[in-house]
Amino acid sequence: MQDIAGALVPGTSVHIDGVPGGPLSGLTFVAKDLFDVAGHPTGGGNPDWPGNDRPADQHAWAVQTLLNAGADLVGKTITDEVSLGILGESAFHGTPLNSAAPDRVPGGSSAGSAAAVAAGMCDIALGTDTGGSVRVPASFCGLYGIRPTHGRLDLSGMMAQAPTSDTTGWFARDAATFAKASAVMLEEDIPTTLPDRLIVAVDAFGFADGPMRAALRPMIERLSDLIGAVEEEVMAPPGLSTWAKAQRTLQPYEGWLTFKDWLDSNPNMAYSVARGLAAASATPQVDRDWADVMRQEARARLNYLLAPNTVLCLPTTPFPAPLKDLPISQTDPLRLQIACLCSHGGLTGVPQVSIPGAELDGLPVGLSIIGRWGTDAQLVALAKAMEKNA
Repeated sequence: MQDIAGALVPGTSVHIDGVPGGPLSGLTFVAKDLFDVAGHPTGGGNPDWPGNDRPADQHAWAVQTLLNAGADLVGKTITDEVSLGILGESAFHGTPLNSAAPDRVPGGSSAGSAAAVAAGMCDIALGTDTGGSVRVPASFCGLYGIRPTHGRLDLSGMMAQAPTSDTTGWFARDAATFAKASAVMLEEDIPTTLPDRLIVAVDAFGFADGPMRAALRPMIERLSDLIGAVEEEVMAPPGLSTWAKAQRTLQPYEGWLTFKDWLDSNPNMAYSVARGLAAASATPQVDRDWADVMRQEARARLNYLLAPNTVLCLPTTPFPAPLKDLPISQTDPLRLQIACLCSHGGLTGVPQVSIPGAELDGLPVGLSIIGRWGTDAQLVALAKAMEKNA
């Protein structure tokens, strides 16, 4: 396969045929370089990561599941270093091309997976989402992307970052393919019935600027036409930034626990990644205790809002994809803003689907729908209905 998007891990060549006759036969997929593929190393986006030292013994559950369903694996894709990134710029492997906005970042950390699907290199791509790593590139590249209910899928063979937030997700360009892949991964038929209550998260839309809200309004109207009953609610009464602060306390500390033994070997790392892990290692217990309480509060809030057959919508990201190669002094504020619209995923574990279909100044932006724990398939059904109603 020609790597027209710079999406594949340099120096790798992977092609494994799927089981013939499955529901995904004739389709191709790629896997983020956090997933084990038998006979190939798992590089994790860093040349010093131990997974580079020997090939994996067996496929990750997610890889095996797609192969069993008939899809052909055609590559391993670039990730932000050990999944610690949200923009998709790798110090070691470069920045994959965002085909929808070539001078812009693709979003991360599932950067190569999103770039490969957006460029038409494959039909489906596996990514991971801890703090937004599927949802953000889906928005920036104009793709369907899902963060499933936390704990629903088997994560064996997937490199960990922060286990209480880690999930496996996937991308597709069109709703039909997205629904097929989702049915396989969720091991559940996609229903034909849709939710009957829509909540518009007014604080989340207020966090985005005026042009962004205007760009997404037609999609909200289409959702309203499909669902009927529409209400407006505040998603995060303490403030989106407060939820984000809690997630930015819990997730980095867990990441430090995951990687601390490796860090003792003094690996070669990008400054921004090393800086984050060093800061996380010094997180006081009192801050972690506060963040745990805030997680409980966030879960209670969404459990209250998301009654059965209810979905909540919000902008996936507060803005379209930023320009590539910005200095850290400019990207740090962008990361903080993105976290304010993504942190509920890791905090609460609810499923979320980012739906393409809007543009701002010619750049794609996604609208997200979230539902109760376990309602992943219903969200996929609504995303599919949205495409038909376009």
